[in-house]
Amino acid sequence: MAGTRRRAAYRRRNQNHFSMFLVTLVVVMIMVVVAVKSVDLRQKIQTKEQEAQQLEDQIQAEKERSAQIEEFGKEIQTKGYIESVAREKLGLVYEGEILFKEEK
Repeated sequence: MAGTRRRAAYRRRNQNHFSMFLVTLVVVMIMVVVAVKSVDLRQKIQTKEQEAQQLEDQIQAEKERSAQIEEFGKEIQTKGYIESVAREKLGLVYEGEILFKEEK
């Protein structure tokens, strides 16, 4: 009886060691997978942050452009601008006004 008890205890001890080894192996594998995925996610986050910064820069540039267009829209509504365009591009003059041109 003592011999069978020893063998059973020895088997249980070996089974416990093997089970602990398997559990440890699984935990290590999970940790490796998590670490790899973590690095991948960090790279994706960095890429998305760069894209977000580029979009913010584009938004700022478009806001500035919009302000310039708005300012230009106000400028072209003035009487002076309309007169200068009529004179320069269309060659129009006021009635009774004499136009002198340089010889080229």
